[in-house]
Amino acid sequence: MNLTKLEDRASWMDKARRAEALGYDVITVPDHIGMPSPFLACALAAEATGSVQVGTFVSNTSFYSPALFARDVVTAAQLTGGRLEVGLGAGWKKPEFDRAGIPFEAPGKRVDRLVETLDEVTRVAGSDRPPVMIGGNGDRVLRLAARRADIVSFAGTRFDPQGRGMQYLTERQLDERVALVDAELRAAGREAVRRNIIVLRTQVTDDRRTALEDYSRFLRVSPEQVAALPAVLIGSPEQIAEQLSARRERFGIDYVIVQEAALDDFGKVMALFD
Repeated sequence: MNLTKLEDRASWMDKARRAEALGYDVITVPDHIGMPSPFLACALAAEATGSVQVGTFVSNTSFYSPALFARDVVTAAQLTGGRLEVGLGAGWKKPEFDRAGIPFEAPGKRVDRLVETLDEVTRVAGSDRPPVMIGGNGDRVLRLAARRADIVSFAGTRFDPQGRGMQYLTERQLDERVALVDAELRAAGREAVRRNIIVLRTQVTDDRRTALEDYSRFLRVSPEQVAALPAVLIGSPEQIAEQLSARRERFGIDYVIVQEAALDDFGKVMALFD
């Protein structure tokens, strides 16, 4: 569950407790300007709950000094009682870099910073390093994730190289990304790792056809194409459960993150897996 709206301390804690009561295993916080500070919000969510994991999804490593970021990871891991999951990404949204006054460097430079950050977190945390998720879509990021992360997060979208927009990945495109990770896992001699995707559109409804048609007009593709997008879940709880099972079978994805707007509705889907 990706929580993004911070009204006040009490409301944030209440949302975290509700997510745990509904059966969510992980509460994540994105790293975008205009949203809560991820590690602070994770620490408060952990304080409010009993056992749910908390994590960043995903930290934009281009925003931080690797040494200072590693310090924050170690501190957050301690303050959350060992329930922290660290999500790392290279950053993609140029307007946020502009607002932060940070140069929006070429993709290769941003991935270099991601590697530096991972190295420093691993060095500083040592054997107590929390689980690391690496998220992205590019070849180099996914190869890094396959070799060194505990969780590979497939973006579900392709980003404009100029950092100003994105497009949903199709099933065929995600097949290719999964194949790249599989090949890298074999080359590294690693066992399978957990696979994640963020769901950008979740709509629980008994009228799936109408909902697909509505969203297809927004995306300017056919309803059938919308229904097949890996980062979209639309339908009744039973239909969405079927979609999740099919995607686990096809892509190996056993871990999805949905948006805060779907907090209660997606709970109806999770209840079917109990």
